[in-house]
Amino acid sequence: MNTPLQNATAHFRSKISGEMSSLKVEEWDLTIYYKPSATLKEQSKIIELSQKGNTVEALVETLIQRARNEDGTKMFAPADRQVFMNEVDPEVIIRVVSEINGVDDELDLDDAGKN
Repeated sequence: MNTPLQNATAHFRSKISGEMSSLKVEEWDLTIYYKPSATLKEQSKIIELSQKGNTVEALVETLIQRARNEDGTKMFAPADRQVFMNEVDPEVIIRVVSEINGVDDELDLDDAGKN
């Protein structure tokens, strides 16, 4: 007989061990792969940034944490954060992160810039 915690962990393992989804980013001439879910540990910095009202930084952190190469390795490194913040089209970042997070309506760039 499974315990409630065993049921919860089995459910989550099935989500993170399955197939990755992919997103073609024409502007960057690449395909980003991502899993439908992330661990709470992976999400902790994103949650912290969001709670502090740092929406833009949370978007970049989401991209760094969730974007994968086809083999499942992380596509971006924490050291890429400043480049994303200063040298990459924010509209593309917002669109990509919205897709990764499964958000139907894209975040308004003006609203993100206010944080």
